[in-house]
Amino acid sequence: MNDESKFFEDFEIGDSYMTAGRTITETDIVMHAMHSGDFMPHHTDEEFASSQPIKHRIAHGNLTFVISTGLIFQSQGMNPNVMNYGYGKIRYPGLVYIGDTIKTEVTVADKKDAKQPTHGVLTQTETTTNQSGETVCFVEHLLYVRKKNA
Repeated sequence: MNDESKFFEDFEIGDSYMTAGRTITETDIVMHAMHSGDFMPHHTDEEFASSQPIKHRIAHGNLTFVISTGLIFQSQGMNPNVMNYGYGKIRYPGLVYIGDTIKTEVTVADKKDAKQPTHGVLTQTETTTNQSGETVCFVEHLLYVRKKNA
């Protein structure tokens, strides 16, 4: 079935896929700092970062999340039956450096009926890893999904 037309009933707990990878660049970090206003030196100042225990600039956690979200969208396309319903958890257990390549595994973790009989709520786990397989971002994403015979 084309993912662009999936309904609530078409999703199964345990369904999973992996996105393509994307390498984080210095431009990504600079642009994110400009958009967010977060110019903390561990993101934008190589001299400062090199004097710290980590030794290198790190990507913003929110940048990792945003790029992960884009990778998911690029992998699945637009599904008119699905709306974002929020996030249960967002965690950043690992660091992302310039030159790291990240990808995201998406797994259907839970399904339940919504208050409205026309929709259900789907919980996806989205685990972003770097090129070494280390988890750098973990998200529980809630989706509001239309039912077939709504």
